[in-house]
Amino acid sequence: MVHDVTFDFPDLEINPEGDLLLVDKPYKCTSFDVVGKIRRQVQRKAGRKVKVGHAGTLDPLATGLLIICVGKMTKQVDSIQAQDKTYTGTFTIGATTPSFDLEKPVDAEYPYTHVTLDDAVNAAKSFIGETEQVPPIFSAVKHKGERSYEIARRGDEAQLAAKKITIYDFQITRFELPEVDFLIRCSKGTYIRAIARDFGRALKSGAHLSSLCRTNIGCFNVNDAIKPIIANKQ
Repeated sequence: MVHDVTFDFPDLEINPEGDLLLVDKPYKCTSFDVVGKIRRQVQRKAGRKVKVGHAGTLDPLATGLLIICVGKMTKQVDSIQAQDKTYTGTFTIGATTPSFDLEKPVDAEYPYTHVTLDDAVNAAKSFIGETEQVPPIFSAVKHKGERSYEIARRGDEAQLAAKKITIYDFQITRFELPEVDFLIRCSKGTYIRAIARDFGRALKSGAHLSSLCRTNIGCFNVNDAIKPIIANKQ
């Protein structure tokens, strides 16, 4: 996928010795794009190499809270990643894609007019608690030492192992078929794209993720995040 968004962080003040930055990641850019941009800025100002990393990736088509750790704060990456995440977004019912989101085109369509609001609410409730989730094949999960997305891009198949996750809250916030908006609070390692897949099946239909925003990581909120300046939107 081509990431065609140009963005910048003008006048960003960063302490190269140790800093924690909350960033509202733009649509159609990778988490690595954001890390790279900030790394270049802080290293240019510091005149030396500075360690920079993120505490939990976001897919290119997702927006929202990305926490960037600089210098000594990179030691906090694991503890931040372990915190609960909250997401809002939209599932589109009646169609699936190989990636479970809009990165790949629709590959199958299903009836969906039989689905009611009560059906959606009850299906959402059924996900709450500890469960096992099979990650998407288009993900960075490793299978026999290889990233699963590399296997998928070759057109090969792999049976990924299910992983334990916990859904703490799953609310339906808008119901206008074929779109269903949601709020989900979940544990580390949860794929919202995979919930879209499973949610569609629970409704005796299909579904894919058509928008996603991460609003919280633990006590950190996207409303407190830096919004980069976007030079072009496509």
